[in-house]
Amino acid sequence: LWSFSIYLEAVAIMPQLLQMKRTGEADNITSHYVFALGGYRALYIVNWIYRYYTEDSYSDYIAWIAGVVQTVLYGDFFYIYFTRILKGKTFKLP
Repeated sequence: LWSFSIYLEAVAIMPQLLQMKRTGEADNITSHYVFALGGYRALYIVNWIYRYYTEDSYSDYIAWIAGVVQTVLYGDFFYIYFTRILKGKTFKLP
């Protein structure tokens, strides 16, 4: 059951990303929220790297795989966020 919740968390953002892709745009508050969710997951990866090198026999393959999958799903969004929102433009998908 724990594994299922980890995998579900990895793909739970997909409806939001698909909705933004379908409409082609998003409010600034929505894009900031999605960015915060992606940043949260990216910081988890930094935490895992730190724990891997500082703790004896640390391994959590299920969480690692799900975290990397989720961060990859955010990749396109991060690119658009950095090139549009941070320059003061509206969030519109190409």
